[in-house]
Amino acid sequence: MKALLIYPLFPKSFWSFEKALELVGRKALLPPLGLITVAAILPQEWEFKLVDRNLASVTEAEWDWAEIVILSGMIVQQGDMIGQIREAKQRGKKVAIGGPYATSFYKELQGEADYLVLDEGEITLPMFVEALEKGEESGIFRATEKPDVSTTPIPRYDLLDLNAYSEMSVQFSRGCPFQCEFCDIIVLYGRKPRTKNPQQLIAELEYLYNLGWRRTIFLVDDNFIGNKRNVKLLLRELQPWMEEKGYPFTFGTEASVDLAQDQELMDLMTACNFGTVFLGIETPDEDSLAVTKKFQNTRDPLSESVHKIISSGLRVMAGFIVGFDGEKAGAGYRVVEFAEKTSIPLALFSMLQALPDTALWHRLEKEGRLIGGSGDVNQTTLMNFVPTRPVEEIAQEFIDGFWALYDPQNYLDRTYRHYRILGEAPCHKYPKPRKKKAKKKIELATIKALFIIFWRQGILRKTRSTFWYYLWEMFRHNRRGVPSYLTVCAQIEHFLEYRQIVKEQIEEQLAVYQETIRQNEAEIPVKDSQISAIAS
Repeated sequence: MKALLIYPLFPKSFWSFEKALELVGRKALLPPLGLITVAAILPQEWEFKLVDRNLASVTEAEWDWAEIVILSGMIVQQGDMIGQIREAKQRGKKVAIGGPYATSFYKELQGEADYLVLDEGEITLPMFVEALEKGEESGIFRATEKPDVSTTPIPRYDLLDLNAYSEMSVQFSRGCPFQCEFCDIIVLYGRKPRTKNPQQLIAELEYLYNLGWRRTIFLVDDNFIGNKRNVKLLLRELQPWMEEKGYPFTFGTEASVDLAQDQELMDLMTACNFGTVFLGIETPDEDSLAVTKKFQNTRDPLSESVHKIISSGLRVMAGFIVGFDGEKAGAGYRVVEFAEKTSIPLALFSMLQALPDTALWHRLEKEGRLIGGSGDVNQTTLMNFVPTRPVEEIAQEFIDGFWALYDPQNYLDRTYRHYRILGEAPCHKYPKPRKKKAKKKIELATIKALFIIFWRQGILRKTRSTFWYYLWEMFRHNRRGVPSYLTVCAQIEHFLEYRQIVKEQIEEQLAVYQETIRQNEAEIPVKDSQISAIAS
């Protein structure tokens, strides 16, 4: 069987980083880990070709070669996914789809694709293969349990153009123990985190090492520390492997804020060369955290937790949301104040979305407050439900907040303060000598990017004097952190363009949104008294 694997386009988003990636000669931030895992699970006697549409279009020769077309993607990729399904069908190809989008919206896709391979592939892909062998022309394949990921094979990293990606994706666990109302992770993967075993993950890293990868690896777990016991077992075995190889990778991941409560875990992470962690902070408003059932963020003062994580040597990125029920005016501005207070450079700022099958979705559906649309987490999208305060107010706070967060001077100030705190962490201030250091090439594109940053930020922009002063102070106080510091400085190149896109598209959608509300209220009236009751 000749299987053409297609990964749909991402729209411009917070994470697309086009301008920053151009500087270093990369085409995309991360590869399609899901599809190369699918390729590893399917029969290995099959032939595979992978086309990441974020790198290149599907050629006619690739369409002609394929006997079956397989797609996977997230909700934000739905537009291009449907477009590629239709391209394949026009050419008479059988199409199979899976992944988060297909699993959440399989009813809408039944008329589009032939095979819906839903839930987790370790269970449903063998069902799909069996159906093909029986000659079945279509089918929906679902799992009634969660698979044991310790049996998942090493993804087919050999199918990737490694030079095209800025970072590499690896997965250790699936699932999250918490119950955040808006989150679809617990719907898709459950509340009991399932992990690979340490030897299994290290084998994946060894495979990447042998392929020549020497850059950042992002552990894509939605909560890397969901199973702290197993994470510690992994890190204790990973550290000697990293030392033996000369620390060839820097790691990043996502974690819950309760990471700050476990100093041993943070020390193990930095010992294994973890440099970055993304935290789902959502809001500094404790009442909103309680409404959305994010109780893990209310156990300790959030600002203290963030400071403790940074002070332990981990660079913090964070996610923030406005639009929670009962939220008081000014929530967006309080997010900006919090980011400034805690010196978080990269703050993912979004309006709340009701995602399919989440507790939030079901509650809003019951209350008659959904306005259609699938909802996604792109920053250019208004919420898909009736909020408890004026949508105009929320949207304006969001626009103003996004604009302020990515003002060049504000961003540069936060980045510098962040790295000064990082530089004082014991693991950075008093690093242990390394017996061996992996050889990493200094690429021409990196040197070119450096000069472009110096030109734009050090000469053209009004921040030029601050840029040179901060860079000099970094050389004085945190010299080892300078390359990472300049990388984060470079990311403003993306956000200067993207914040304008956010502003324009949100303002354009606001008029459409208001009209949708009027139409929805005409069909299912939502009384002011109901909204007041919800808010209280």
